[in-house]
Amino acid sequence: MEDILINWSPQETRVAVVENGAVQELHIERTLERGLVGNVYLGKVVRVLPGMQSAFIDIGLERAAFLHVADLHSASQFGHGRNHNADAPPTPIERLVFEGQPLTVQVIKDPIGTKGARLSSQISIAGRMLVYLPQDEHIGISQKIGSPEAREALRARMAALVGTKEQGGGGGFILRTNAEDASDEELAADIAYLRKTWQQIREKALTTPPASLLHQDLSLVERVLRDLASERTGAIRIDSRMQYDVLRQFGETFMPAATAKLEHYRGERPIFDLCNVDAEIARALARKVELKSGGSLVFDQTEAMTTIDVNTGGFVGARNFDDTIFKTNLEAAGAIARQLRLRNLGGIIIVDFIDMTRDEHRAAVLAEFRKQLARDRTKVTVGGFTQLGLVEMTRKRTRESLARMLCEPCPTCEGRGQIKTARSVCYDILREILREARQFSPREFRVVAAANVVEMLLDEESAHLAGLSDFIGKPISLTAEPANQTEHYDIVLL
Repeated sequence: MEDILINWSPQETRVAVVENGAVQELHIERTLERGLVGNVYLGKVVRVLPGMQSAFIDIGLERAAFLHVADLHSASQFGHGRNHNADAPPTPIERLVFEGQPLTVQVIKDPIGTKGARLSSQISIAGRMLVYLPQDEHIGISQKIGSPEAREALRARMAALVGTKEQGGGGGFILRTNAEDASDEELAADIAYLRKTWQQIREKALTTPPASLLHQDLSLVERVLRDLASERTGAIRIDSRMQYDVLRQFGETFMPAATAKLEHYRGERPIFDLCNVDAEIARALARKVELKSGGSLVFDQTEAMTTIDVNTGGFVGARNFDDTIFKTNLEAAGAIARQLRLRNLGGIIIVDFIDMTRDEHRAAVLAEFRKQLARDRTKVTVGGFTQLGLVEMTRKRTRESLARMLCEPCPTCEGRGQIKTARSVCYDILREILREARQFSPREFRVVAAANVVEMLLDEESAHLAGLSDFIGKPISLTAEPANQTEHYDIVLL
């Protein structure tokens, strides 16, 4: 069983999924930085790129959003997208959209790093049990729902409820996992809600200017009931009375089963102190994670991928070296799966387990890794061990990682994780003075630098400084600036 803790404040909502006293997932939404996935906009095509078969769309954000031809609804009718004919020639994007064209689009991936949001014109609206596809006509069933017979029975029920365009119905629907045991009344209510939402979007698109928001996805507090609550959820505790009332009203309308688990937390201690969630957040931001056995994991996140290195550390508990490695890797498999959820790491991920000589050990570690990853709500694809003993995997990325949400690159090292030594900066200064002396002839050179750099120039590097002064025939004075970082200096010509 798992519990969900919700810490709400006007500026930020934090949600922790806790299982057996350990935090498994963290979700954070800030009022001023709310995620965009699911939002529907009336966009305006600002640039078409035939070479990339893509277009940039202005939806009112700081950066133009990105729309690939495969995500165009019209493209699915002309040789692209999920319904295209494999034998039909693809239609170029320049024949489907043009600059200045208004286009109803939906965000399918938040802006990440320097990349703008990714869009689709194939709109989908998520409800409690259904996902509505207003531009399609097919009925899909979640792969996690029961036997083929049960799936066909559900499809037949949905077809009767949806009706046809001639009957005033139509539209495509995908049944989510929690729709398996839903009654016809519940499904019909969800269908009506989703169709009403789509009607409001269409009406708003006719009256608002381009680059306007037409529909916003649910807030994080509401998505807890829709996406996180399940049969395995024991309790959902929230520390805000106002949000508790809002959530209960929302849940009674759309998710009565999950609403029964909702509790208002009245304790004096902050709700996140119950399971040391803040300490877990601090650990999830660290580069190194200690394992109980004495081993450790080292995480390095780059723009292209994330690498995870497993080390034995001080673990010597097993009888021989092979068993030590095997036990460390087994523990690491579970810890890595949890850290991926906790840190919300996505994209390409490379795991460097400690080298194992026995094939059965490698198979057991891989099986344990896949078993732990199966609990992830996000789509994960894992390959086997490569020739170099690495495990390659991908985890779907739809929002920023925890570190990128809570942190920013260090202004001193600019994200490199290291800075030059004081001696290296001293030699940079000496070279710069020599370069300036060949171009200019000031009365004096004055160096303004960090205190530790000035100290080294006056002490260990004083002979080199004096030699340079004699060589260029000009005096060199030093000024320590406490506010300067080690690498930052100025050379003033007097």
